[in-house]
Amino acid sequence: MPLPFLTADRAFDASAEDIALPFDDHDKWRRPYRPGPWRVAAAASMLLLASFILLAGMVIAFAGEVPGAGVCLGLALVVIACALRLLRLGAWVGRHGVRRVGFFTTTTVPWNQVTAVRTVQQPVKWLGFPRTVQGQALIVVQQGGQAIPPLLTDSNADFLARGEAFDRAADTVEAWGDEYRRR
Repeated sequence: MPLPFLTADRAFDASAEDIALPFDDHDKWRRPYRPGPWRVAAAASMLLLASFILLAGMVIAFAGEVPGAGVCLGLALVVIACALRLLRLGAWVGRHGVRRVGFFTTTTVPWNQVTAVRTVQQPVKWLGFPRTVQGQALIVVQQGGQAIPPLLTDSNADFLARGEAFDRAADTVEAWGDEYRRR
């Protein structure tokens, strides 16, 4: 039973044909799609691992080995930070431009430097691994000809086996780009 009024796909009382993304504040960076099940499962597994590390640290602390408990606490904090960063990965759009958030780097391209945002058929990485498969990618074409990695692919952790979600997200980013490149 779909409940669209409870999902992130639509804003309350906003019609889809009014604006590219139905949010009140266009100055904030927004992800035009929800994180996929593979990304959420990986982050949840990492948080579960962090809870076991924290439990081990508590046992070590009660045994009287405070330095060992500190190491466990530090390791758990690193695992938690990695899980949170994993959830932030992806394409973000705003009034100022389009942003590709990677695990270690973030690339922002202002809309006035974007020539086109389009979907192309090309070899893409499967779940971010070195193995490539034929798929679709949403790319940003810049005025200077500088290339950035694809914003979205149909084989990444957000859209693997969710082709319709990839099409919706790509169309949304393209519409957002068309709206702000004209201004």
